[in-house]
Amino acid sequence: MINTIVVVRRLTKDPVIRYTPKSGAAVCTFTLAVNRDFTNKDGEREADFINIVAWKKTGENAANFLKKGSLVGIHGRLQTRNYEGDNGRRVYVAEVIADRIQYFDKREIQGGQATGTFPSDNDAPREQAYTNNYADVGIPIEISEADLPF
Repeated sequence: MINTIVVVRRLTKDPVIRYTPKSGAAVCTFTLAVNRDFTNKDGEREADFINIVAWKKTGENAANFLKKGSLVGIHGRLQTRNYEGDNGRRVYVAEVIADRIQYFDKREIQGGQATGTFPSDNDAPREQAYTNNYADVGIPIEISEADLPF
């Protein structure tokens, strides 16, 4: 069976990271706001708020590199769970378990070079440096809507 979710949107607030008591595994939670394609009867767009859960290194990277308003792409699966609430009623929760997170926000560039640790799902983060080839061109780069892959 197929259970795949792909979402690209912005965080509604800063991520929260916790660690499991027994194994110490990192668990990061955050919410994405996704606008619906249609308007309601008053002509207003409504949004869905999708809960995301990222485990272990993926969660640690999310907590370190994301903040409210960050644009991210999530590739994961839908998972449901339930528990008994404070009032004794059964509470049902649906959330996306993130297998991969794509970071779309730009990094700060100083002097035509950006350095630092870039997030990855690998166990060991790596130091990378690159030269911005477009830093000193002097003319704006024009991109048409047809050139965009999304």
